[in-house]
Amino acid sequence: MSDAKPTVLAIAEAANPDWVSVPLVGWKMVSALRDVAKVHIVTQVRNRDAFLAQGLVEGSDFTAIDSEAVAAPFYRIADRLRGGAGKGWTTLTAIQSLTYPYFEHLVWRRFGADIRAGKFDVVHRVTPLSPTAPSSLARRCRRAGTPFLLGPLNGGLPWHPEFNRERIKEKEWLSYVRKAYSFLPAIASTYRNANAIIAGSCHTAGELARYRRPTIYIPENGIDVERFKPQARTRGGPLRLVFVGRLVPYKGADIAIEACHKLLQDGRAHLDIIGDGPEMEPLKALISRLGIEKAVTLHGWLAHAEVADHLAGADLLVFPSVREFGGGVVLEAMASGAVPVVVDYGGPGELVDPASGFAIPIGPRDRLVEQVRTLVDDIAGGRYDLAAMSVAASRRVETLYSWQAKASQVRAVYEWLLRPQGEPPEFGFLA
Repeated sequence: MSDAKPTVLAIAEAANPDWVSVPLVGWKMVSALRDVAKVHIVTQVRNRDAFLAQGLVEGSDFTAIDSEAVAAPFYRIADRLRGGAGKGWTTLTAIQSLTYPYFEHLVWRRFGADIRAGKFDVVHRVTPLSPTAPSSLARRCRRAGTPFLLGPLNGGLPWHPEFNRERIKEKEWLSYVRKAYSFLPAIASTYRNANAIIAGSCHTAGELARYRRPTIYIPENGIDVERFKPQARTRGGPLRLVFVGRLVPYKGADIAIEACHKLLQDGRAHLDIIGDGPEMEPLKALISRLGIEKAVTLHGWLAHAEVADHLAGADLLVFPSVREFGGGVVLEAMASGAVPVVVDYGGPGELVDPASGFAIPIGPRDRLVEQVRTLVDDIAGGRYDLAAMSVAASRRVETLYSWQAKASQVRAVYEWLLRPQGEPPEFGFLA
């Protein structure tokens, strides 16, 4: 890797340290990249105050683009159509994809002359993460002779046919026709003109293969290893189980309870459930029906520091979600030394390897319950060396998934773009 840092224009329309989901990923990524490259961040004006509060200087460190004339009314429409907070993500993404081109139009108006003059070695669009968001910058950068990098892109994981009820409850109506986006001329132009793509999941990498562009697999999520750290564990006694997530059907908190209820009844395990949502009352009823009130603690939402404490004290993260793009909580658990039990469908199954966690094949709900039950019973019976897996989990995260590691991975992609020789870099994520 060259000692000279490349000069990068990082496009991060969504990037905010005070928010969650995509804006938080965007912020963490561009912040980490500032350590490995000379980065000027371009973001949306709604993020300006948060950037300033973090000590960044407007004009030299970042530029805030005011696209609210188009973005604000469309966001209000999307908020009405999605059917409630936390639902209808496909609808929200589709509406945002309609407004995003105006943001890039303003970005080119502000930075087009600098890009044409060669003031940036690379233009890197970090967010949106969705593969459905077109980019006029890809074509313009190609004409200017400046490498254009997209990603990490992630999304579009199909709902497994066994869980259509969960799809309906999440109001994912547009997911039935989502693939229509690939026929839009602007999408084809985006990928045809990009010099390279970072795919945030194996599914997305497969979707984008048709465009025959260099594609590098780097999962979208990262972890603050200073925030989530393993603690010394005293083995023996009841298994300490934890579930963290929104309490909605597809996240599978009910699967975790049903699968572990014998251990919970017998006093061989305790389950902490951290999160809230519409399934809270049904979960309380299930816990009461199974007679395990003393073995399950429903915490509701907790502050990040408290979540970290619970993960650091847990033996297992039991997280049988049937549809996850990324799975950031899995990395938080691994960094804390809690061994994850996940469903091998989407992001979580890609984050663990056999040395650091358990990935259960997706299937009908009853089969998932039985598979988790058998696995956790075997763990409680001492079949697996949890101590060794805990160490392997935290080491895997530090090596591959810390934001510092991810910044170095992206820096290697920049270097390859500037001096492309041979195949794009690979980083050993997949077992």
